[in-house]
Amino acid sequence: MSKRLNWTTFVLGAGLSSASILFLSLGTRVHAQAGPPSAPAEPAPTPDAAPPAAPPPDAPKAAEPAAPPANSEPAAPPHSSEPAPAAPESAEPTPEPVPPPPPLIGGPDAPQEIVVTGSRMSDAAGKQAPVLQLSHEDLRRTGLVSVGDILQRLPASGGAINGKYNSSGNFGAPPDGGGIGAGATEADLRYLGSKRVLVLVDGVRWVNGSSASGVAASTDLSTIPLNMVERIEVLEDGASPIYGSDAIAGVINIITRKRFQGAAANASIGGYLPGDGLQQNYDLTFGESTPRMKVVIGASYHDQREISSRDRALSDSVKPGLDNCEAGCSSGTPQGRVRFADPATGQMKDLTLNKGVGSPIYPDDYHAYDRTKDGFNYAPYNLLLTPSRRISAFSSLIYHLTDAVNLHAKVSFTRRESANQAAPEPLFVGPEGGNGNRVDRIAIHETNPYNPFGITFDPATNPFVVTRRPLEAGPRRFEQTVNTLYASGGFDGSFHIADRPFSWDTTVAYGVNRADQRRPNSINSAKLQQALGPAFVGAEGMPRCGTQSMPGDPECVPFNIFGGQGANGLGTITPDMLRYVTYTQHDSSDQRLFDWVANVNGKPAQLPGGPLAVGLGIEHRRLSGFFEPDAVVAAGDSADVPALPTRGSYWVNEAYAELRAPLVADVPGISLLDLNAAGRVSKYSFLDPELTGKVGGRYKPTDDLVLRASFGQGFRAPSIGELYASASRFDAVLSDPCSNFNRADANDELRRRCTALGVPSDGSYSQLNQQISVITGGNRKLEPERSKSINVSLAYSPKQLQHSGFSDRLDIELGYWDIRLDHAITALNAQIQIDRCVLGGDDTLCSGIKRTGAGSISTFSNALQNIGGIETRGLDLTFNFQTKMLPFGRLRAFWLTSWMLDYWEKIPTANGEQKVKLEGRVSGTPERAFPQLKSNLVLEWMFDQIGVSLTTRYVHGVAEECRDLQGIPNTCSNPSVDKNVVSENKLSPVVYNDLRLVWLPRFDERLTITAGVNNIFNVDPPACYSCALNGFNPATYDIPGVYGYLRAGYQIQ
Repeated sequence: MSKRLNWTTFVLGAGLSSASILFLSLGTRVHAQAGPPSAPAEPAPTPDAAPPAAPPPDAPKAAEPAAPPANSEPAAPPHSSEPAPAAPESAEPTPEPVPPPPPLIGGPDAPQEIVVTGSRMSDAAGKQAPVLQLSHEDLRRTGLVSVGDILQRLPASGGAINGKYNSSGNFGAPPDGGGIGAGATEADLRYLGSKRVLVLVDGVRWVNGSSASGVAASTDLSTIPLNMVERIEVLEDGASPIYGSDAIAGVINIITRKRFQGAAANASIGGYLPGDGLQQNYDLTFGESTPRMKVVIGASYHDQREISSRDRALSDSVKPGLDNCEAGCSSGTPQGRVRFADPATGQMKDLTLNKGVGSPIYPDDYHAYDRTKDGFNYAPYNLLLTPSRRISAFSSLIYHLTDAVNLHAKVSFTRRESANQAAPEPLFVGPEGGNGNRVDRIAIHETNPYNPFGITFDPATNPFVVTRRPLEAGPRRFEQTVNTLYASGGFDGSFHIADRPFSWDTTVAYGVNRADQRRPNSINSAKLQQALGPAFVGAEGMPRCGTQSMPGDPECVPFNIFGGQGANGLGTITPDMLRYVTYTQHDSSDQRLFDWVANVNGKPAQLPGGPLAVGLGIEHRRLSGFFEPDAVVAAGDSADVPALPTRGSYWVNEAYAELRAPLVADVPGISLLDLNAAGRVSKYSFLDPELTGKVGGRYKPTDDLVLRASFGQGFRAPSIGELYASASRFDAVLSDPCSNFNRADANDELRRRCTALGVPSDGSYSQLNQQISVITGGNRKLEPERSKSINVSLAYSPKQLQHSGFSDRLDIELGYWDIRLDHAITALNAQIQIDRCVLGGDDTLCSGIKRTGAGSISTFSNALQNIGGIETRGLDLTFNFQTKMLPFGRLRAFWLTSWMLDYWEKIPTANGEQKVKLEGRVSGTPERAFPQLKSNLVLEWMFDQIGVSLTTRYVHGVAEECRDLQGIPNTCSNPSVDKNVVSENKLSPVVYNDLRLVWLPRFDERLTITAGVNNIFNVDPPACYSCALNGFNPATYDIPGVYGYLRAGYQIQ
């Protein structure tokens, strides 16, 4: 990553972000001098709409009165936080009790209102779907500075990518064609994947992310600055009929700040107890609110420093705790490895250099390769936490044109500079290397001055592979620069028909996300081929490429692939050799979104239980994206992961309708009974029209108790990457069952099966490396994913407690969810595929796996298909209790729990489908943990100017397959007695505790000081042997170490 930020870009971004607003602001002031402004298009202040006198960030508010009813909300246009005028509804039912914000982040002074994202229509009777709301102050309380990192703490969150994933170009293209790499942060709900979560900003879609390694189907939440956010509403239910494609697992609606008076500044610094992972965050926000206009402008800077894998005991070896390469180490070693057929005997040889040898003599300086003794531990070169710098600027405007029409607009710009790192690029030269590019076809000529074997290694006649990891070139460093610009604007307002209130809005949004990736010291295989080809001694006495009669490139320097590190450890590959074969690789990707949305809703009639609410809307979107690898890579001349350009676009037209019908209200036994329904038709440019629907109901026997139920259909169209991604390679960590099938624990059936699949019958085949190249790619024949979901919940909030002398409120909600996904767009899990092919005897799954004559897998095709399915169900429990302000302060307890009852993944077989149980397991590529239980409990005490909170986070234990570790002590917790059954390892439950202290000093109440320590007991994540990097699952667990932070906020009104 660049050491210096491009401040010119920052200034330009801030200027673009605010220029239009400053112009309108100036015009408004001139107009205001000419005459009094008309009244704004908004009602009298309500708990949601009125701009409160905002306290300093994180202020405890010791004397806060009892919270207002949790469900009161104004009638508002669907995409604006500015409520439109609405006539009073005398027949509105009593608001229902609902739980508070999730226990992860709530505080004694957190707003108690829950505004419903699960509907386009406002509802004074409360929410109709399971929605969690996180206020701006809630987000600050976590000590985290990324929207995505905060959302990933929720118990309902699944395993999404974040800054702990040290992956980009080093693992190749993910199977889904997405390619988001280091520095990005996504959101996942119900473990259905981030591409099945719809991210909205003020009710309108946000542009998908990029990282110069593919065309993603998900939103990178790091592109949304935290100080831009007013609140986040998380709908944990399918909502495709209301919001369209992608809303299968749920919807995250990020509401931006539109009302702010004065100026606020926040500064925070944090880091891990070993003294690394330093994090700094600074932001400024300015705002002005007048009766006619509201303007908010902000900027922020974030700097996250890296943590090296070598600095934690859990991650400094390939397999945690195995420091001597007992398992998992790479055969791409600094001393090299040579596997070839000896021309004299025809026997295969597998050799490596003796330690300390630089320039070898064959056979004296070689010995038989032993994985446990000669393998290379690449782990210390990796990153445990990737570095990232972000600069952001945003602005928003609301301008009241008339009493009934508002103009709204916003602009946001974010620049991210991030990086990830891997060990120096290994070379696997020869047909057994399995690279899928020119390197497999390179011959090493006998005249190469560093070839000690005296033979030409010819791919056409010898099944060889020569490996060498050139430490001399330094680690692979992938540096991303990602710029995101998003602008939207439109109008909203209100009107009446026959004294019935209606509101409307229309918004046009445009977003572009552009990523460029730079990687120095990449190896050009075309030049490497010349440097390993014929050579001769020139007139000056130096080795030259080519022959006397046909000299090669005059810049070419013969390459020493056979030399080792030497006695001094400095290596034998010279700078001149590297200068010729290396280049700086440049990749880029781009995604663009154009979205136009128009909505109208109102209450056209009165029913026995209250007003009938109806909403209608239309939407038109255009999406485009491309991925452009470096020209050397596209030509097939790289030595690492091959890739080809990807480009595609499509449009979609949609229309929806929604209604809510209160049938009965305020009769004995029925405080409220209503029904709701929604339907949406979507026409994609490459699909037939798709219709989805949802029906639900709500029953309140009393004002304290409510039962909700819904059934809905979901829909997700294939993304650009899934449709158009070109064939590329993903290096999956796999274990080939046919490797070394003469081992003692293999049976005769396995040997017969492997022999039938092309493995030499003498058992000489041994898997070269733990990573096997899997070819992935898009599929233009993909169909949409479809789902069905059921959601039932029961909420109880006894109002009599609010009038007791001790308690202020008690809220309990229990919810049940059941989601069935069919036609899932996925590439079959590669390990499951090869296991079922070899061990299960399923020839259907063997069709894409091809082997060389020596037994190595040369082709592993795994393109995307509509072949899968997911079935999952579970329970959510929310508990909130708060006391009144007592002589010793106010106490509060939040508890949020998500319990996964079942999670089944359906995979195709020769006879149809087979279900694979994943709850309580570690599975997938990259790996994800599926804990059955996740829970957050927050205990808070507030008194006078001090607030203290303790957050306890619980993650239930999971199990993983434990391969290649049989016989190694202190590894697999449950080794299999049957040697043909994969052993299992249990990852123990984990409990994290986070402590936070807030102080509002009396000498200046505009100042707030916050100090916190996360993971105060220094709990390490459980060791994961199947995880590809760093020995733990980064989507589920914290980085090892205690994290402390200090934050100061100052606000002027």
